[in-house]
Amino acid sequence: MRAVRLGQIGAPLENAEIEVPEIGLSEVLIRVGATGICHSDAHYRAGISKIDNLPVTLGHEVAGRVEKIGSDVTNVAAGDRVCVHYLVHCGSCEFCGRGLEQFCHQGQMIGKHRDGGYAEFIKVPGRNAFALPEEISFEVGAIMMCSSATALHALNKARLKPGESVAIFGFGGLGFSALQLARALDCGGVYVVEINRAKLTSAAKLGAVAIDANAADPVEQIKEATNGKGVDVSLELIGSSKTMRQAVRCLGPLGRAAMIGLTAEPMSIFPYPELINKEVEIIGVSDHLETELPALMEFARDGKLRFPPESLRVVDLDAGRINAVLDALQSSIDHVRTVIIPQP
Repeated sequence: MRAVRLGQIGAPLENAEIEVPEIGLSEVLIRVGATGICHSDAHYRAGISKIDNLPVTLGHEVAGRVEKIGSDVTNVAAGDRVCVHYLVHCGSCEFCGRGLEQFCHQGQMIGKHRDGGYAEFIKVPGRNAFALPEEISFEVGAIMMCSSATALHALNKARLKPGESVAIFGFGGLGFSALQLARALDCGGVYVVEINRAKLTSAAKLGAVAIDANAADPVEQIKEATNGKGVDVSLELIGSSKTMRQAVRCLGPLGRAAMIGLTAEPMSIFPYPELINKEVEIIGVSDHLETELPALMEFARDGKLRFPPESLRVVDLDAGRINAVLDALQSSIDHVRTVIIPQP
């Protein structure tokens, strides 16, 4: 089968011909219908997020149709439309028992620790395959499995309540979903902080107050827009010490800052005026949970989470085209989600 693989850190992905994977008793083989190209894939290629097992097929945002199932699989059948939960877990350790599979002692991430969806077929444990409603396309189902699911997890971790205000730092794939999901959860005002004008325009069309970080200090802009109070919840989706600090500073009393963006940079905080005196919280957010996926599907079915045609771009399973998309993501210039649809 055709696949696009990472063979060397810092080098472009390469086209490859590899065997269709053989499945075990508890696994399923999926014919890939669509695979999202995620900013994390650019991090893997660049070595920002370490990968030891090379070569590997990237791609953790996957949807498709079940081709074959192992004899122990009961939750899906051949021919079913499915999307893939990318965290492979043991199901029996202390964290799995608490429904926190992102901390599984034996956990693996599809498209990083094991071969992912930049291919014509992928094998995954049966429990990682979730039914994809007919109303949701493979393209949308794929990208929902990372950016949308993680955005929902972040809002859940931040304990967003109806009527509370939200500041979103960064309006890429995560931000696009986070804005819609915050509104689906009946939030109050939403403020999107960006430097990219096209992204700011998109955010405004979805009902947010666009905060141009190039124009002035975004924290001061948010405080002015909220009559000095600040926001109840902030989401940092960029992975920059500067914006992480801004995500804390823009909070009002009892506010919660959820940190999702990846960075190795340290963040400085003045504990008394910025944290203690306002009793604000800084919350780390890692991946998402399979228990959150049913609610996510319902938001999409109800039209509360939408990906209109102009928000998506399709490319073939081709290393050259995929590398070009990763280049744009690495430079943070892209504001359209790209999905791979393998052509026959």
